[in-house]
Amino acid sequence: MAQSFTWFPVNHLGSPKNSDRLHTLNEYPPVPLCSVNDVQLRFLCPDDLEEVRTLCQDWFPIDYPLSWYVDITSSTRFYALAAVYNFSIIGLIVAEIKSYNKLNKEDRGILPESMGRDAEVGYILSLGVHRKYRQNGIGSLLLDSLINHLTTAERHKVKAIFLHVLTTNRTAILFYERRGFVLHCFLPYYYSIRGKCKDGFTYVTYINEGHSPWSLYDYLKYWCSLIVTAGGLCSYICGRMRRVFRWACRRTVSRFNLEQDDD
Repeated sequence: MAQSFTWFPVNHLGSPKNSDRLHTLNEYPPVPLCSVNDVQLRFLCPDDLEEVRTLCQDWFPIDYPLSWYVDITSSTRFYALAAVYNFSIIGLIVAEIKSYNKLNKEDRGILPESMGRDAEVGYILSLGVHRKYRQNGIGSLLLDSLINHLTTAERHKVKAIFLHVLTTNRTAILFYERRGFVLHCFLPYYYSIRGKCKDGFTYVTYINEGHSPWSLYDYLKYWCSLIVTAGGLCSYICGRMRRVFRWACRRTVSRFNLEQDDD
């Protein structure tokens, strides 16, 4: 694996039996940046292909086809954003938007069917930060950029962001949990790494008013809240009706008294 890059999740292009983007941690300590503002964010371009390919050949135990590098550096299908410092790529996030109907079977439980028919989801293929520059907020900067991109008015159909990660990748798991991602499901034998099967997790966070499928507890909680709300509304209506009734009674009594005085 690479000695200069740490990749957090996942399998690529939705294919489960691929090498996880992980590496053996280096011994040298992180290098603090003067400011995160010194880091430039830009999308990958075709000129980055050879650099990215060279790095990825160090990161992964297998060679990925040239078409994959062409796609992430040139295709608008991917949200491929690089963090650049001193003219070098020190971080990278690759994601894509998927239709709910095109998700793999193991991922369709992310959204309820009623929401999923027209919904889309963001899928993080990879998120990594140079080992030397970790603990400087680069990973969060890249993730925030993706979330901001997916929470615009044009992307209101995107209801969730999810990813896959090795169960043993505690660094990535803790990072995503700190960022509000929650464990969705366990994926036994999801990865194939050097001929050995490894287990994975699916982590997800919800955006644009998306939510997970409801359990029986969620339905009970919802109906109880409706009852409580309806109870408060009924009290308000009854109070208003009592005030109207008192007003009508006073008007009737006053009119009756006036008629008696006329007599």
